[in-house]
Amino acid sequence: MAIDKSDETIILIPARMASSRLPGKPLADIAGRPMIVHVAERARESDMGRVVVAVDDAAVFEAVEAAGFEAVMTGMAHQSGSDRIHEALGKVDPDGRAQLVVNVQGDLPTLDPALIKASLAPLSEPAVDIATLTVEITDEAEKTASQVVKLVGSPVGPTRLRALYFTRATAPWGEGPLYHHIGLYTYRRAALERFVSLPVSPLEGREKLEQLRALEAGMRIDAEIVTTVPLGVDTAEDLEKARRILEGVTS
Repeated sequence: MAIDKSDETIILIPARMASSRLPGKPLADIAGRPMIVHVAERARESDMGRVVVAVDDAAVFEAVEAAGFEAVMTGMAHQSGSDRIHEALGKVDPDGRAQLVVNVQGDLPTLDPALIKASLAPLSEPAVDIATLTVEITDEAEKTASQVVKLVGSPVGPTRLRALYFTRATAPWGEGPLYHHIGLYTYRRAALERFVSLPVSPLEGREKLEQLRALEAGMRIDAEIVTTVPLGVDTAEDLEKARRILEGVTS
């Protein structure tokens, strides 16, 4: 079964103003537009479904709507993007029409829209609950960097892994490729409902990686192997990199 654009697919972009490392980053100016608008544009360019930005601040809501995108206000107490998109989904699609939910982080202004389409591909396998992305690590320093999350998986096709574990450590041991996990997820709606209902799991708490909650609960996560890692804007230095990239595109 091929996964393609459908009214049953919705792309939700959580935007949180209270970032500890870069406060107010959804509204950070990049090439004359707020960062969150760039992310919404990348999502729209994927042509994979309805795009909605889930916000927790009136100024972000206004900026998104002024740019011609759909926004929905969500609570300020959410601890994760998955909790925020779950609330947003219930508000913008209460009748349950959308059965595939793409969670695109709100700090990926240079995201290749093709990666959104790639994130849907593993759901062609009915047994998969959650789909994500991964890329082979080529930089030796990344293999031991704790900020680079590694996906440990078993091949289920030439461009796909079934996730067995996620870790900040260097794993697995021995000869062979290591994979950098990209935190872009596509959920079956029922899987998202189940995921947010689960308590924080032991390994999730230890590794500080919420996707381990799904694995510990017996949910299946498959990852499509891609070739590029999108730039996540977490610091002022990241923001300057994004500005150089996008100002070059728009100039």
